[in-house]
Amino acid sequence: MIIDRIKKKFYQHRCEKVAKSYGKDFKVNGESYVTPNTTLGDNVNFNGMKIQGNGNVKIGNNFHSGIECMIITSIHNYDNGNAIPYDDTVISKDVIIEDNVWLGNRVTILPGVKICEGAIIQAGSTVVKDIEKYAIAGGHPAQIFKYRDIEHYEKLKKEEKFH
Repeated sequence: MIIDRIKKKFYQHRCEKVAKSYGKDFKVNGESYVTPNTTLGDNVNFNGMKIQGNGNVKIGNNFHSGIECMIITSIHNYDNGNAIPYDDTVISKDVIIEDNVWLGNRVTILPGVKICEGAIIQAGSTVVKDIEKYAIAGGHPAQIFKYRDIEHYEKLKKEEKFH
């Protein structure tokens, strides 16, 4: 237990030191990495988040991740390069995650994706395109299969009942 607390403090400190900015009540509960291009809102909770690449990452308020999640913002040039399977060119795209988003365990988000407010991404999913507001999505690639109860969501939001 003491070792776990020490690890959490280490991961928390490392993320706070590296991130461009972070809001109040930022919490890191598992092994996590961010980049200097990472901006975090209030009440962001990482239970194991690895952010890599040169693109910007903006995560809104009340975000929660499961364990072993990954956000990738850079890929290799495989289409128009001068070598195969890819060349030395790096293509970077930003990732935006709006307020009140929840990622299940082992979710991977690829470059250029926007996940809109209130969305939930099912464990084990790979997000390759934008996810709409209030959507629940999952799979490879992640597809929307349901929406949250918007009336209930908005009621809780108005009452400021955030986890």
